[in-house]
Order: sequence, then C-alpha cells, then structure tokens
Amino acid sequence: MIPEELKKSLQQRVATAVTAREAAVDVMKELQSHYGWLTDEAVGEAAEILGLSTLQVDELATFYEMIYRRPVGKKVIHVCDSISCWCAGFERIMEHLRKKLGVVEGQTTADGMFTVIPCCCMGICGDSPAMTVGGNFYGSVTPEKLDEILEKERKN
Repeated sequence: MIPEELKKSLQQRVATAVTAREAAVDVMKELQSHYGWLTDEAVGEAAEILGLSTLQVDELATFYEMIYRRPVGKKVIHVCDSISCWCAGFERIMEHLRKKLGVVEGQTTADGMFTVIPCCCMGICGDSPAMTVGGNFYGSVTPEKLDEILEKERKN
C-alpha cells in the first residue's frame, strides 16, 4: 500500500491533467519508484487513482519499455539499439555487458544491482552508441568507458 502523502500527490497530478490518461505515465513511474517495479498491487492503485480499469493501466504499462512489470535490479541499464547506435557499436557494448555482468538481455545480475534492457532510440544519435544507467545518460560508449561507467554506478 502506498503512503497517503504519495497517494494525495498523485491524485493532485491527475486532477490537474486534461485527462486521466495524460497523467498515467507519471502515476505509473511514481508507483514504480516507490515499489521498485510496477507490481500488480501498484497497477490496481494506479487504476483507482486514474479512474481507469486495471486492464487499461496494464495495457499502458506494457506499451512503455521503461515501465517494468517484473522485478528489476537497483539500476536498469538501457542500451540504445537504434540504427545509429547499432552502426556505432551496439553489439560490441551488449557483448561486453554480457561478459562483464554475466547476464543476457532482460536479466538481472546475481547481486541485484543491474538489469540490462535494449531500448529504442534515446535521441542522442550524435553520441552513439548511447545508454542510460539508473537514468544517467552516457554517450560514445566504448567497452573501456563502459567498465568505468559500471564502476561509478555501482558506487552511487
């Protein structure tokens, strides 16, 4: 169950939106932040706050790749697999992550720290290959730079 303060904050956000659907992603992201992922309980809470059915919330949640309907690590690594990043070394970065972390796409490291997920264009094509770790953007990623990024993110 979410804290009353968070619930009131989300209800206020919905009240100021033109439609409930306009606020749906914000509500889901806040609940995801609270729980660590969008649990079934959170889907029900979001539906109640938004005045939508749980099916409608789940449909929205599964559409957005940065809403997680299953547990993820403390930090999610999104690696851009757009054409620009693909040409600039996406596969090299993914292979390095597989070896370094011992996981494949969609998996979480044994220590629960990182989950690796390829994602669509991040809009920073000029700095490809690009990725985020825990919401922090990194561009022009190389395997060497990736090692530094992982070390830094593990400490934060």
